Amino acid sequence: MKKKLLWLVAICISLSATAQQAKHSFTLGESDFLLDGKPFQIISGELHYPRVPKEAWRERMKMAKAMGLNTIGTYVFWNLHEPQKDKFDFSGNKNIAEFVKIAQEEGLWVILRPSPYVCAEWEFGGYPYWLQNEKGLVVRSTEKQYLEEYRKYIQQVGKQLAPLQINHGGNIIMVQVENEYGSYAADKKYLDINRKMFIDAGFDGLLYTCDPAADVKDGHLPGLLPGVNGIDNPEKIRKLVNENHNGKGPYFIAEWYPAWFDWWGTAHHTVPAAQYTKKLDSVLAAGISINMYMFHGGTTRDFMNGANYKDISPYEPQTSSYDYDAPLNEAGNATDKFMQFRSVIEKHLPAGQTLPAVPAAKPSMAIAPFKLTEKTALFNALPAPVKNATPLTFEDLKQDYGYVLYRTTIQGGREGELQLKQLRDYAIIYVNQKWAGILDRRLNQNAITITLPKGKVQLDIFVENMGRVNFGKYLLENKKGITEQVSFAGKEIKNWSMYGFPFNDINSYKTKPAALYENGNGPAVLRGTFDINTVADTYLDMTDWGKGVVWINGHNLGKYWAIGPQQTLYVPKEWLKQGKNEVAVLELLQTDLQMLKAIDQPILNTLKKLNVD
Repeated sequence: MKKKLLWLVAICISLSATAQQAKHSFTLGESDFLLDGKPFQIISGELHYPRVPKEAWRERMKMAKAMGLNTIGTYVFWNLHEPQKDKFDFSGNKNIAEFVKIAQEEGLWVILRPSPYVCAEWEFGGYPYWLQNEKGLVVRSTEKQYLEEYRKYIQQVGKQLAPLQINHGGNIIMVQVENEYGSYAADKKYLDINRKMFIDAGFDGLLYTCDPAADVKDGHLPGLLPGVNGIDNPEKIRKLVNENHNGKGPYFIAEWYPAWFDWWGTAHHTVPAAQYTKKLDSVLAAGISINMYMFHGGTTRDFMNGANYKDISPYEPQTSSYDYDAPLNEAGNATDKFMQFRSVIEKHLPAGQTLPAVPAAKPSMAIAPFKLTEKTALFNALPAPVKNATPLTFEDLKQDYGYVLYRTTIQGGREGELQLKQLRDYAIIYVNQKWAGILDRRLNQNAITITLPKGKVQLDIFVENMGRVNFGKYLLENKKGITEQVSFAGKEIKNWSMYGFPFNDINSYKTKPAALYENGNGPAVLRGTFDINTVADTYLDMTDWGKGVVWINGHNLGKYWAIGPQQTLYVPKEWLKQGKNEVAVLELLQTDLQMLKAIDQPILNTLKKLNVD
């Protein structure tokens, strides 16, 4: 009898929970979104969970509410969650389910964008590097292997996030199928396979597509709502959506760009708020829903920056700072653009609603110069080599990101042109471990004339993956390293040893106690500590350094490069601690430097010519 009563109690609890989960609906009306049957205007801003420390997610969401947003949008990044084939990870800063739940606690709806391809100025557009090792696999297609890997991935995403949809009691109101597919192709069969995969993974709520205005006809799947990117004229938006959605709305700007991103070697992009406030006002007044890309950019860390590459432009790797000149700056503080947009949104609030006060800007601090007291020369810390007659790519070596050292021995006593066919992306050349030159894919460089001393010569080529292309037809030509061959004086060089430096764990490059400060040419890891009494945001000033990456207390802060425009690395307060803090710097070019400091403001707009002779 007791067991039966317990069983009945359990059933009642389960039914009660189910009733609670079904308390909201989100559907399409003739011209409006309908939340629980009533018109609802989405005022959303894009906010990417991996570009913000997990400890700061809630803080950023409070800022979203303070600007007047009722929704946030985020991509889901395949290469974060399946870094190696069949090895899934949704922990720590990758815990997107927790990100969504915090948004619900803060009173925000979520637009989820879990498509296999994200663009987003993100490495390989979000695809995991290992897809390129599956012979014959073609991304964004109906090719069998691709669909199978994609299916496995979206099933895992569904387990994490499908229960958090609004029709299950959560706060995910819409889910995007693919991403700007019309800019790439027009295969409706492929798009419908996407749709079915999403439904099979548990995404049974409102699905939509998202494309630039010129590509909606190719990227839209009949039956789904077409979101439009890049235009904000209400009349044009209505016309475009009506043409592709049986003469009906709702009307949704899926990506509205209040600024732009940066890449190395070009000026920092900024756009005054005044150029956008009237447009925002007209859109909201027309009842059109909107998602700002970006509301808050944050920082692209852990080698996750992407790159642009087109036939008419050079290879353009993006900076680690994803400040984007967004309403919320890289550190998460309100900008003038934030305040002006807030004023516009406030005009269009439903009767009786008010906005929360804007949180005060977080304090930031400077850190006095401190010395890096340990140095590990990478030439003295080589891992076990992989040997092959010809150079192997990162993918051949099953290495995702970072660096590879290619080493061989050739006969010296001559001068000639050293050519690296299809270098990707940046190579430092050493002859007998002495610097001999640089080749940079951005500058279309693939050859350099060098003079070899007499006798047998050790030739080293240290190659950096500066970010896989994230947009366009070259998605399928994204292997890294020396991707074809190396020749000297017109003759191919054979017999290579390759040493991988993925730098996925900076603690693997510890200095031996017997040699705290190693001599030697070539790239090096330098280490030091600094002490602080209080914790606040700060910015490492890398203006005098060359090129590399910095870690603080084990956290990868991103890349620096003296050419700019980014000259500082944002250090979030969440990754600092009172007392001693550890710093590690991978410096590729100027390893004799020892002093480092931090300042209280970012430098994102300074270009320099780097002298490495």
